Amino acid sequence: MKTAPKNRKNRGFNIEAICDAFSLKRDAYYKFHKRHTAKKEMEQIVVGLVRKSRRTLPREGTRKLMESLHEDFQRQYLKIGRDQLFRILRENGLLIRRKKYSSRTTNSHHRFYKYGNTIKGLKISRPNQVWASDITYIRTVKGFCYLALITDMYSRKIVGFDLSDSLELKGCVRALNKAIYNAKNTTRLIHHSDRGIQYCSNVYTQI
Repeated sequence: MKTAPKNRKNRGFNIEAICDAFSLKRDAYYKFHKRHTAKKEMEQIVVGLVRKSRRTLPREGTRKLMESLHEDFQRQYLKIGRDQLFRILRENGLLIRRKKYSSRTTNSHHRFYKYGNTIKGLKISRPNQVWASDITYIRTVKGFCYLALITDMYSRKIVGFDLSDSLELKGCVRALNKAIYNAKNTTRLIHHSDRGIQYCSNVYTQI
């Protein structure tokens, strides 16, 4: 529901006609208008306080603002909840988007030989026909750690893995050695990867 413009010159109809059109009593309309006006005034005060705080802390998020502006809200006799503050910030374009942190795990620009893709169009019909290797990162409170995986493309089973705190070759080698150790038959097995530096290195390809 919206209120009619305060200035009579800007209204297309008088208040009585508007109320009749929506089956409203005039006192109900004026009560709503009063609440609506008070709400907008309150929101403008909140927006002003947020803008002032953001001058010194431009990346301050909503939860931090709830803490830092608590006393300011009390001085203005404002009762603001977290969800309400979220809504006000969103409607006024003041929400801070989180920065996305990621870790790059593939470096394909290296001096080692890059093998061609031998599984393109290949029908995978048995276990230990194709192993796919990859590295994924896991974010922890202390930073990133890296999970090297060897997956059988037929069974989707992880046949080898290693978790380490760096992207060094050793983790990939340990994962590969585990997979080979546990495998029953590796005859004509194809190893597939993204051709990153770890998988194309001489140490890895010799294994």
